[in-house]
Amino acid sequence: MAPVVEKRLSGGDGAGESLELSNEEEEGQSLWSSILSEVSTRSQSKLPTGKNILVFGEDGSGKTTLMAKLQGADHNKKGRGLEYLYLNIHDEDIDDHTRCNVWILDGDLHHKGLLKFAVSAESVKETLTVFVGDMSRPWTIMESLQKWASVLREHIDKMRIPPEDIREMEQKLVKDFQEYVEPEETSQGSPQRRGPSVSGQEDENIILPLGENILTHNLGIPVLVVCTKCDAVSILEKEHDYREEHFDFIQSHIRRFCLQYGAALIYTSVKEEKNLDLLYKYIVHRTYGFHFSTPALVVEKDAVFIPAGWDNEKKIAILHENFTTVKPEDAYEDFIVRPPVRKLVHEKELVAEDEQVFLMKQQSHLAKQPATPTRASESPARAPTGSPRTGRTGPNNVPSASPIGSVKKPDPNIKNAAASEGVLASFFNSLLSKKTGSPGSPGAGTVPTTAKKSGQKPVLTNVQEELDRMTRKPDTVVTPNSSPTENEA
Repeated sequence: MAPVVEKRLSGGDGAGESLELSNEEEEGQSLWSSILSEVSTRSQSKLPTGKNILVFGEDGSGKTTLMAKLQGADHNKKGRGLEYLYLNIHDEDIDDHTRCNVWILDGDLHHKGLLKFAVSAESVKETLTVFVGDMSRPWTIMESLQKWASVLREHIDKMRIPPEDIREMEQKLVKDFQEYVEPEETSQGSPQRRGPSVSGQEDENIILPLGENILTHNLGIPVLVVCTKCDAVSILEKEHDYREEHFDFIQSHIRRFCLQYGAALIYTSVKEEKNLDLLYKYIVHRTYGFHFSTPALVVEKDAVFIPAGWDNEKKIAILHENFTTVKPEDAYEDFIVRPPVRKLVHEKELVAEDEQVFLMKQQSHLAKQPATPTRASESPARAPTGSPRTGRTGPNNVPSASPIGSVKKPDPNIKNAAASEGVLASFFNSLLSKKTGSPGSPGAGTVPTTAKKSGQKPVLTNVQEELDRMTRKPDTVVTPNSSPTENEA
């Protein structure tokens, strides 16, 4: 460097200007190289496109509401068939945005053929699967998980993915499960991409073999089990008498299912906005490789979070220590019983039949029956078989509904007070019978005529005697001024 300075001092102004130009050229070249390097780095670290999230769940489980909440929109509409949403993904480190496709399959199995429009053999490697279980109906969770897992397996088999690609996907899932490291709590406010230091730490860790019942049903696709409506835990306790043992039993079965598929588990509640931010960060972490720093959460029964790779059979066995009335190997539906369906029975309004229609039916019914002859020994108060309609049918017809068809005779063995009461009753009945049997009324004169024909004593004989006695009484009454001698004279 010194000789150049000496030449500049001895050579005059021309040499100095040429030296300054050469330095400016070098600075310009370094500036352009730095810009090109930065652009190249950004192009390599740009967020990938074409990522997919495939959501399965029963009708009414809240899968559409959940994903719309993650999107930041209030979505109250219920779609049919195959719904489409998207999540906005933002990387603050490189200031890049992208969209993650969300496909929500309807709960009807008839629509499973629409999966071909959501996931193809080319995009299956970029897909994350979400199985949604409804915690407000816990008796349907395990059946639903098994059903949708079989639907996904069937769709993967239909796509005819090359065997080497399937093997690669399965091995990647096993590696991700084995390389899981418990994250440390940090105060980072936004998700960040995983740095080289983290990957370096992972390389130093010893990879342990898979435990028992882990990834026995490897689909080659990352799986996330989300239990929605976890705010219904209190309702289950009040209305269905659920205890701590029930929720531990439910969690135990779900976690064993997650082990078989290498899945993560998270409990959420849109109503209480519980674990929604955690769910979004974990989805971004599994899909785009963002840094994730939340460990497993198993303390609160309605806010469980278990990342893929953390769980094993020994950790699940901790839940079994609280079992008192059930065993871990018991069938799920035997302990988490489906409540009886209460059908709303709408009582039909009973409309009274028209009176004339009813009487006509009875008349036709009685007309079909054979008429029975009246015997002489039968009571005269019995109504003959015929039309029930009232009216002037003749002097020989006695209304069968008459309350005075027969008069009860006083018992001679009873006391005098009872006898007098019977006489009074007979007297009033006689008045009624006279009114009922007045000339021109139905049944007038029927009783005496029947009695004469049958040769029996009339039923109202004692009543007639009482009337005769009362009519004769004024003739036999003696005035106080008269004397026996005067009468005799």
